[in-house]
Amino acid sequence: MEKRYYVYMMTNWDNRILYIGVTGNIERRVYEHKNGVIDGFTKEYNLHKLVYCECTNDVRAAITREKQLKGWRREKKNALVNSVNPEWKDLMKVK
Repeated sequence: MEKRYYVYMMTNWDNRILYIGVTGNIERRVYEHKNGVIDGFTKEYNLHKLVYCECTNDVRAAITREKQLKGWRREKKNALVNSVNPEWKDLMKVK
């Protein structure tokens, strides 16, 4: 079984703040964000909604993609989320 890597975006309740990250375990990582397990940006700004996620088997590609997305202007990031999740719904409802 091949390892999977995820590039994802988290946001707050009113979608004003975006966080882009990369992980090898999306379920665990989103749980950590939602429950404030790790101190940092997402905990400070209450970023609890997973609104975008893409997957690859190549860790280098995931890291490159994360850096690419972080370099985009907000409008382009919004358009990417809108293309797959136009209502900005939480893609992972976990407690």
